[in-house]
Amino acid sequence: MSILFESIKLGDLTLKNRIVMSPMTRSRAGKERIANELMAKYYSQRADVGLIISEATSVDPMGEGYPDTPGIYNDKQVEGWKLVTNAVHKKNGLIFLQMWHVGRMSDPMYLNGATPVAPSAIGPKQGSAFVPLTNPPKPVGIPRELSTEEIKQIVQRFIQGAKNAKNAGFDGVEIHGANGYLLDQFLQDSSNKRTDEYGGSLENRMRFPLQVLDGVLSVWDKNRVGYHIAPRCDAFGMGDSDSLATFSVLVEQINKRQIAFICSREKLGLDSKLDHLRKIFNGIYIANESFDKNMAEKLLNEQRADMVAFGKPILANPDFVTRIKMDAKLNKADEKTFYALVGEIGYTDYPYLDFGI
Repeated sequence: MSILFESIKLGDLTLKNRIVMSPMTRSRAGKERIANELMAKYYSQRADVGLIISEATSVDPMGEGYPDTPGIYNDKQVEGWKLVTNAVHKKNGLIFLQMWHVGRMSDPMYLNGATPVAPSAIGPKQGSAFVPLTNPPKPVGIPRELSTEEIKQIVQRFIQGAKNAKNAGFDGVEIHGANGYLLDQFLQDSSNKRTDEYGGSLENRMRFPLQVLDGVLSVWDKNRVGYHIAPRCDAFGMGDSDSLATFSVLVEQINKRQIAFICSREKLGLDSKLDHLRKIFNGIYIANESFDKNMAEKLLNEQRADMVAFGKPILANPDFVTRIKMDAKLNKADEKTFYALVGEIGYTDYPYLDFGI
């Protein structure tokens, strides 16, 4: 049997295989950003993976940056997510909520006219990032620098989001510290030019992400918490003057908290940091970035990761686990329907294998 289909312990949970469904924004939550029956169907269709990590879900109205993405900051949203977690659990699946704040990667159109916030009043490099899903594409503007008090308030938003996730029935949470969003913006020195306790030295730049992590750990047991990183520093105009050192120290600090997993968006290659960071972290290390079955098996067999996250293949194949067990042909993902805003097309209508029954 392929190592992909072996069970594995994740904290205090036993997962039925080593396949993770990546968090993928799908924009089906409606204008009030409330999870719904259609989303419950989508996630439950894919509950045979070892672990589902939900689409990125904002803990704060000021953390929104895409149309019709879900939130976890009010009671209606908690009730909506219960539809999803109940549906996944009925299929004997496990699902963690990915908690999110986009920071500067937003626009007043998503914030009731307010200016997006960030560690510093610095936008992405010219032409390197656009406001998500606008037509025609709209460049990201200059954000407003957060005050020290506002930073502390956002930590409280993450803590409340963690409580709400527990009330919604999730099995755990993953903190989104990657891909050029708010926590990543504080960490990397190209986007953080603060001169207070949250900027300057690496210790200071890590302060906010680690305060968020510690806050979440005050709600959830360490066995039910993960953290998402992107050490390539290539999303939305990000960059760091010494990314290997930055992420090495961050992972060392995360490791001290003994959380369940780190999920790293990192391609294999000559410039890969995956192997170095994986050696620092003692928990489950999830590799995430365009892997196929053969690459995933190789990675696991070489003990370079413990689990592998798949995105588009799971999006397009509700029976992904069955298909790769049988080496069956995979449906191709239709990119035109990734962010359709409404409806089942390209969401819950991908065909299952036909066994002629």
